[in-house]
Amino acid sequence: MARSTSGESLLSRVVRIYEAFGPDHRAVTLSELARRSDLPLATASRLVNELIEYGWLRRDAQRRVCVGVRMWELASRAAPTVGLQEAAIPFMSDLHAATGHHVQLGVLQGGEVLYIERLFAPRSVRNRVRVAGRLPLHATSSGLVLLAHSPLEVQEATLRRPLQSLTPRTITNPALLRSTLSEIRHTGVAYCPGYVDECATGIAVPIRATGGRVVAALSLLMPNDGAARGAIPALRTAGRGISRLLGDTAEVRNIA
Repeated sequence: MARSTSGESLLSRVVRIYEAFGPDHRAVTLSELARRSDLPLATASRLVNELIEYGWLRRDAQRRVCVGVRMWELASRAAPTVGLQEAAIPFMSDLHAATGHHVQLGVLQGGEVLYIERLFAPRSVRNRVRVAGRLPLHATSSGLVLLAHSPLEVQEATLRRPLQSLTPRTITNPALLRSTLSEIRHTGVAYCPGYVDECATGIAVPIRATGGRVVAALSLLMPNDGAARGAIPALRTAGRGISRLLGDTAEVRNIA
């Protein structure tokens, strides 16, 4: 594999280019891309032009660089969460229609919760979740459910890290977080009023594959007015329905 004069492989440089994109950086100028990927401008320009030729990158009307449709196509074909999403969407749609609020599906990925599906409710509360976006495990209802059912080493690693505060209600005390995880395992639901946004309450339940393995979390985001508890039965029903459909298929595997 071709390497730069610094010894870095071509693949490493291409990976850094793709990692420069994110939910808040979907389209960037070439100079910004070079800066975010820590590459010389000339190197970034050459690689970008080659990737555009293959359809893996593209330029928008403002000449900014974006991820190409070809990359999306390849990623969609190989996505390890396809089976999970297909099982979840009908139940998420019913829950969305019944409550009128945001419905989200998240998985554990790299010590964070990665949101792989979302049904948006324009008349509901502000929602910081985006598809393919991430949030801290300890701060969200989905993250707490996933953390509560994750391997012990994942839990301990999270407890050892500084716990970022998103609002005054976010759990930042390791002892309180430990007891909260125990409560979630006991009750089967995470109830998080004001943890990410002081105006919103997140509630989440686990999604299980055959054998009881937790593979995802289904969550609702509602106003922080105390009414969210009334939606827990509907959320549980949706979670059980998704779990029944999943089974222990090849498409639903641990992607953490």
